[in-house]
Amino acid sequence: MRVLTVICSAALCVACASTDRSSEAIEGFDAPKTWRANTAAGGLASNWLDEFSDARLNAIVAEALNNNQNLAATAERLEQARSRATATRSPLFPSLDASTSATQNISNSRSRQGRDSTQTYGLALQSSWEIDVWGRLTDQARSGYRGYTAAQADYEAARLSLAGSVTQNWFALVEARQQTSLAERDVLNRSSSLAVVERRYERGVSESLDVRLSRSALAGSEATLALRRQQEGEAARRLEILLGRYPEGALDAGAQLPEIQNLPGAGAPGDILARRPDLVAAEDRLVAAGLDARAARKAMLPRLTLRSTLSTIDGDFSDAFDLDGLAGELINGLVAQPLFGGARLVAEANRAEAAAREAAYRYADAVLAAYREAEDALAAEITLAAQEDAQNLSFSEAREAEILTQRQYANGLATIFELLDAQGRRITAESQYLAVRRERLSNRVRLYQALGGPFETRTEIAEATNVKGSSS
Repeated sequence: MRVLTVICSAALCVACASTDRSSEAIEGFDAPKTWRANTAAGGLASNWLDEFSDARLNAIVAEALNNNQNLAATAERLEQARSRATATRSPLFPSLDASTSATQNISNSRSRQGRDSTQTYGLALQSSWEIDVWGRLTDQARSGYRGYTAAQADYEAARLSLAGSVTQNWFALVEARQQTSLAERDVLNRSSSLAVVERRYERGVSESLDVRLSRSALAGSEATLALRRQQEGEAARRLEILLGRYPEGALDAGAQLPEIQNLPGAGAPGDILARRPDLVAAEDRLVAAGLDARAARKAMLPRLTLRSTLSTIDGDFSDAFDLDGLAGELINGLVAQPLFGGARLVAEANRAEAAAREAAYRYADAVLAAYREAEDALAAEITLAAQEDAQNLSFSEAREAEILTQRQYANGLATIFELLDAQGRRITAESQYLAVRRERLSNRVRLYQALGGPFETRTEIAEATNVKGSSS
């Protein structure tokens, strides 16, 4: 199924600008019926935000959608596109202009009262209406409408991107809090170990080397704790910016990362063409470019314009606005434009056709990039799950090894090097386990973004339910 070929060729046919080069760009591959790395054959979740079962996350996403500055700017661009689309429809309707005039003529002859002067007042109404014989104005209006729908899709893409970024940054903040907590516990453990070593040294059981190594390990843990607190503050400030808050680093994180659920399904590859808003926007712009190219060629054809003028001039100000006087000077006429507008019109037509072909190439490239993002995220679903299982086992074994080594050291059966090594292995394994858990959650969000997965916050669902209930 050549999905790209069908869409791009249709758009280029609209433009009548299909060339061998554009055909090569959009016929380079076949879209598969199933994902290469898909692990589930079901459909995509109807609301991926619910998958994480986190009320705090839901509220955070809702806050971002209401307060984020970039999303608000995108909404204003949507309003601009709406106005532009309305403006492109205006040439389809007659235009009416009104003007008034007042003149005073002063002669050189003198009278007893001074120079002679006369005053005249005028009113003119001019209307113009181009008959859309060839459909050029209709093509321009349709192109403007496609520009507006593309802006709508851009807004939905920005909304999806924001929700994904907020969710990933929330998980990063939760992990940062857990990493800080882990570093705090490590400092306490190192302090306890140092106290044990110092008591053994005082009794003559341990050497000064044991004390110095334990103090060094404690100092290293304290340095790591300071770094973790810095990273937690930075993660909080990044999220606060997305929420439209002042970045003071005061946002409190959740205590635990949520458990990731099995992927229900990813749908079919072709589904993302209609589901991913950025691809919908690219398709709309592709069609708009084709319509612009067609309108540019039609601009070289004759134009028929109906023009009417009503005017009056009178020496009395009130008589100048007499409607009977106006109606007496109605002029109608059909004006035919030249068949060709010269090299400028030809050059503009060539430019518009090239722009349409460029849009086809860009659309094809965007779809290929979307497929790559989805395949990458689906493949990472498998590898990250394997990493999490392996890292969890590594952490469990390192924790048990640390407990055993602590007992052996207390009984004089293990050296300080073995104890410090066991403690370091455990802290490293636990930290890596937290990191891979967060990365797996972030990848799930990236997957839903790549697939154009739908989502709604609890606030939006509640508002929609209230509206439905009140209307019934």
